[in-house]
Amino acid sequence: MIVSLTELKSAHTKKVLLRIDSDVDIKDNVILDDSRLVASLPTIEYLERNAGIVYIVGHLGRPEGVDEAYTMRPVAQWLSQRIQGAKVAKTTVSSFDGWHVTDSLILLENIRFFEGEEKNDLDLAKKLASLADIYVNDAFAVSHRAHASIVGVAQLLPSYAGLHLEKEIAELSKILEDPKRPMAVVIGGAKIETKLPMVSKMHKIADFVLVGGEVADHVKELVVVQHEELEGHKSILLVADLQADGLDITNKSAENFIEVLDTVSTIVWNGPLGMTGKDPEPEESTKKLAQAIAATSAYKIVGGGDTLSYLRRVGLLGKFNFVSMGGGAMLEFLSGKKLPGIEVLEK
Repeated sequence: MIVSLTELKSAHTKKVLLRIDSDVDIKDNVILDDSRLVASLPTIEYLERNAGIVYIVGHLGRPEGVDEAYTMRPVAQWLSQRIQGAKVAKTTVSSFDGWHVTDSLILLENIRFFEGEEKNDLDLAKKLASLADIYVNDAFAVSHRAHASIVGVAQLLPSYAGLHLEKEIAELSKILEDPKRPMAVVIGGAKIETKLPMVSKMHKIADFVLVGGEVADHVKELVVVQHEELEGHKSILLVADLQADGLDITNKSAENFIEVLDTVSTIVWNGPLGMTGKDPEPEESTKKLAQAIAATSAYKIVGGGDTLSYLRRVGLLGKFNFVSMGGGAMLEFLSGKKLPGIEVLEK
């Protein structure tokens, strides 16, 4: 059982180490999409009210050692503007550089500047743990990684789930355990190694599994029939045909998907059906699908970086009931895998 952050009501004297998902797109020191930071604000604000000092840990990109191109300063400035409105002040805590966001909030520099982070190095975990009395994980999007700031620290300190992490677990668990039926799962994109396990798992749970994007070709190689009885559950798997250039699914396939989606009560979507973000953009099917889903009365969940970027760009993201900040983490969770960053919180 995961212990909720709300049990910290009387922890004013406690120092807290908070892991957030801060891996946002930045250009010329300007954050282009702050969705992941916004998702962590409730937890940050809760801890500021109910804890002593909060040390915030996050990362940007995949730097190879210390690299100013990946500094967390823009994140510190964003947090300060949202919470306090004052300029950030550089500081050093133990062996970690960082910034004072407020008097009680300190954002540490990019944790991936340390080689031991992605190796789940015990010494780095101990250094992080020495800063605080309590650890809180609110970074669902990286909870499928066994890193020092995700798993190592949680093994050394009393550990809690942040408010957003709790919400992610609750929403995605409903899909696995008790969805409102009929339920359709739309899977697109090109990350075959993570998408195929989700197709297999959802085929056992969902009423309809609709597969498009590059992954469709690979699914077709594995699927002999589209209607199966699986553990007493009837699931219909529809695999889209790709257009000749391979950049989008056919109009007929898109129409078939939309016809199904108009009949269901729950929709889960991860991955565009065609190439997006190109000029000109061969994304007609993704556009049709997005508009059709937005218009339904179904309970709608969406995740995956490319899908969220597209929906945000066309102004449809707000039409979804829940937006998962996890790409790979969402896929692994819905594939039935244990996420190291969540498993370590279970008491």
